[in-house]
Amino acid sequence: MASSPDFVAYICEQLEGLGAVRSRKMFGEYMVYLNDKPVLIICDDRVLVKMLPCLEELLQGRPTEPPYDGAKDHYLLDPDNRDTLRKAARLAEEVTPLPKKRKKKA
Repeated sequence: MASSPDFVAYICEQLEGLGAVRSRKMFGEYMVYLNDKPVLIICDDRVLVKMLPCLEELLQGRPTEPPYDGAKDHYLLDPDNRDTLRKAARLAEEVTPLPKKRKKKA
């Protein structure tokens, strides 16, 4: 089951004010970027964030699961808990490097 565009828009609205927020459809699901850094994955209308050391204290006790088969576990976030969602996205953005630019094929 793919995520709905309305759900993705709702998550992006929750992050407004933290910086430049955008989403991109990838592999049938979505990646949410904060200041051009990939911070959240949306799969099957679930919001997940990579299990980073900087998030351990904030998300202690939260359920974990892989976003898709074969992936490593990620923290599962409550999309309606705006405060935690924003804190997790901000902390992840601080330690996530900008993606490298791909060279165009000649």
